[in-house]
Amino acid sequence: MTGSSSVLGQERAAVAEACRRLGAEGLLIGTAGNVSTRVDDRVAITATGAVLAELTPDQVTVVDLDGTVVAGTLEPTSELDLHLGVYRRYGTGAVVHTHAPMATALSCVLDELPCIHYQLLSLGGSVRVAPYATFGTPELAESVLTALDGRSAALMASHGALTHAPTLGKAVEHALLLEWACGVHQRAAALGTPRVLDEQQQLAVIEAALARNYGTTHPVPPVQEGNR
Repeated sequence: MTGSSSVLGQERAAVAEACRRLGAEGLLIGTAGNVSTRVDDRVAITATGAVLAELTPDQVTVVDLDGTVVAGTLEPTSELDLHLGVYRRYGTGAVVHTHAPMATALSCVLDELPCIHYQLLSLGGSVRVAPYATFGTPELAESVLTALDGRSAALMASHGALTHAPTLGKAVEHALLLEWACGVHQRAAALGTPRVLDEQQQLAVIEAALARNYGTTHPVPPVQEGNR
């Protein structure tokens, strides 16, 4: 069955497309990083050693939640256990790990990316930096899983960044947002000490977003006859 291309065919194509987009956005370089999406007890995940910005669906492997390959001919990424750990602990739908330049730079100097802009609330607020551990190890997986508690993103000390979401598209958007926020922090820190939104300010943003259904389009209400 490992040679079957029909198992999660659409998801394998979607993972490849997501990698190419992340590459075009400058968040991926060479073979560094990995992307996956889950459907029930199957996970479509990038193969180790593949050039992600040029990824094709046949370079995406399908595994079960124990890590056994069920479709594809290439070994999955060395961070397979990290991805599976995120799925098991948080029940999410997709995981994106990159070595994005700005996120990686901040992971080398910060213990936490503070909530300097309200859009970070989309990721849960401040973004923790997981302590350093060697790539592909259980220690790294546990470190990142702990940093993700209550969050959709984490930085990985001297390594990179990881985001997750219910859908692959949203996980990619989270990765792009995190890289943007890291860039904002870097520029602000070069000018002075970045201001951080306090708890009351963050709560006000959440309440306003819920009241306005922020982030979605809204049709203009029809004009009432008496108001013409």
